Amino acid sequence: MYIYNVTINIDSSIEQEWLKWMQNEHIPQMLETGKFFEAKMCQVMVQEETGVTYSIQYTAEDKEAVERYYKEDADQLRQETTKLFGSKFVAFRTELKVVNHVKNFIKS
Repeated sequence: MYIYNVTINIDSSIEQEWLKWMQNEHIPQMLETGKFFEAKMCQVMVQEETGVTYSIQYTAEDKEAVERYYKEDADQLRQETTKLFGSKFVAFRTELKVVNHVKNFIKS
């Protein structure tokens, strides 16, 4: 598995608008590309002077799916974000290769 991680620092003045857009539009659009099968959104728990930071993790089956996303979908989706929120955010992206994934199932 691969994780395409987007870390975003968003200006506090538009945080609620951005969160609503992410949850109702952008994350569903990312999943609709067919390249990712899961998305997780987390707030980074650090104090920032410039806004609030979030990490959105999109899980793909393999690196090839992430590469297809870059070629087929990334430009359009990034342009839409910039069009809506302009200079009120800073984002950086990383790819993570999952080397171990353990789930703990509690027996009742």
